[in-house]
Amino acid sequence: MAQRLRLIVITDRALASPRSVLTVVEAALGAGAPAVQLRDKASSPSELMTLGRRLREVTWAAGALFFVNDRLDVALALEADGVHLGPDDIPVGAARAVLPDGFLIGYSADDPTEAKAAVEAGADYLGCGTVYPTPSKPDAGASIGPEGLRRVVASVDVPVVGIGGIGAAQASDVAATGAAGLAVIGAVMQARNPSMQVRRLLSPWV
Repeated sequence: MAQRLRLIVITDRALASPRSVLTVVEAALGAGAPAVQLRDKASSPSELMTLGRRLREVTWAAGALFFVNDRLDVALALEADGVHLGPDDIPVGAARAVLPDGFLIGYSADDPTEAKAAVEAGADYLGCGTVYPTPSKPDAGASIGPEGLRRVVASVDVPVVGIGGIGAAQASDVAATGAAGLAVIGAVMQARNPSMQVRRLLSPWV
């Protein structure tokens, strides 16, 4: 699974504008992005479902993983590959107890102790950060740097994906920590050329 988590493209309507999220995601998938996460905290469940159905279609066609951020109900309704949870969402253990076999759970953790607890509860991979300061998640807290990411990677035996303020210039430093890959929002959503950016982000793992 680690290879399929080399890059998770996280959606953002505002950063993609004036293009649609779907347009940017299709370009990213065409360039080899192996995973997409639907993240939209402002839209209604019905709006999430509408966009999610299209993203599920294009990720299926590309053979890419499809995750939904926070919303376990939406992820199940869309037949997503998994859900990404945080500290304020349903606990990992509670989610694992009701989910079908093979349904993936990601969890956000920037501390080794929290990371270990999430894995013991059933998390399949971890999103770790913020690695660098980022305007995309203003409530994300202080950045932990590559060394903080390295400590989390060393603490667990599941794939760890770096997130937060990561662009092509930082991708090699993230790879050097032993992380399975990285997750990005602005680096792809607001890129003038999403396809080229995806190839640059993936290059340290190719």
